[in-house]
Amino acid sequence: MTPTYDDIVKNRGSYGKVVRKTPLHYSETFSRMSGSHVYLKAEFQQKTGSFKLRGAYAKIKSLSNEEKKNGVIAASAGNHAQGVAYASKLEKIPCTIVMPITASPAKVAATRGYGAKVLLQGINYDESWLKAQEISKKTGAKIIHAFDDPQIIAANGAIGLEILEDLPDVDEIYVPIGGGGLAAGILLAVKKRNPKIKVIGVESKGFPAMRNSLKAGRLQAVKGTRTIADGIAVKTPGRLTFKIINDLIDDIVLVDDTQIVKTMFLLMERAKMVVEPAGAVTLAYLLDVKPSPSKKVVPILGGGNVDMYLLGQIVAKGLAAMTRMIRIFILLKDKPGALKEVVDEIASLSVNIVEVVHDRLSSNIDAGTAGVTLSLETEGKEHAQRLISHLKAKNIQFKIMP
Repeated sequence: MTPTYDDIVKNRGSYGKVVRKTPLHYSETFSRMSGSHVYLKAEFQQKTGSFKLRGAYAKIKSLSNEEKKNGVIAASAGNHAQGVAYASKLEKIPCTIVMPITASPAKVAATRGYGAKVLLQGINYDESWLKAQEISKKTGAKIIHAFDDPQIIAANGAIGLEILEDLPDVDEIYVPIGGGGLAAGILLAVKKRNPKIKVIGVESKGFPAMRNSLKAGRLQAVKGTRTIADGIAVKTPGRLTFKIINDLIDDIVLVDDTQIVKTMFLLMERAKMVVEPAGAVTLAYLLDVKPSPSKKVVPILGGGNVDMYLLGQIVAKGLAAMTRMIRIFILLKDKPGALKEVVDEIASLSVNIVEVVHDRLSSNIDAGTAGVTLSLETEGKEHAQRLISHLKAKNIQFKIMP
């Protein structure tokens, strides 16, 4: 059954105090960087850290007492898991979540923290989903699908209504796509109110399942490659979501992990927002391609559940991607003052030395010499290039390390 616009409106009226209306933040920084007027839809500020709570709560709250009797079960890489676990806790019903063995430890811990029983099965969402179906048949637990469900889709559509309330003259909305539940709901809401507003889906280049399906005119499964955006790493879209998206969407575009990492870093540094990879893909595309000059655009930042260990890598890789951090290797004569001469030249350009590593013992280091690796913090690409040119002018032999 395909949900309708009326279903979206009705569902929104049943939220109560559990699901909150998330803010729309205008960003001067990202507007300047993309050439558009950028308004960030902060779904990562939703309870449980993701828009997924909307659908999970709507679905579970609508279950009859008979359906709740054997509890619920869901498959998820993390955000849907937390939404289902939290909603089940509120409704006081048993909850089992099947998560991939590759799921973020932080998301696993958070799901257990809401009281759910967590089973780690499969290496991706699709394999976890098969296991959840198997358990449901044995136990009678009600399946709460992550995206291919009319109520889930209708609940997500409320995000579109919120955007139109806060920014009625929006030109384009950018939506992350994995299985398609978020995009389908927003399309139903927005296109009913104003068909001229463009809705563009954004997928990871590693998992372009919906894009490939639309091109083929039927559901397609992708093998999938490694991607940092695990929240949208879905091999096969939903049947219902495919139908809706195929009928209504304006375009689906792709973004790679390098740009996602850079965007996550910029969101933390410039906007003080911690957004997970799958949630940052929309803004990543805008910053990379700059597709909509002078238009009012809303990238939906879908979730903010990031593993703390991953954050450290994001900072390091983000600095490197913007040439804010470079590493150089220099072979010096092993004598007093040799390193000081190099350090003085680096300091003369106000470049900060973050780390110094000496190596005298490796087989590729000749006797009487010392290899020195310097990690250097710069203001950006131009500053780094000035440093490189300066060192060359001073006849300092070095190589840039990866």
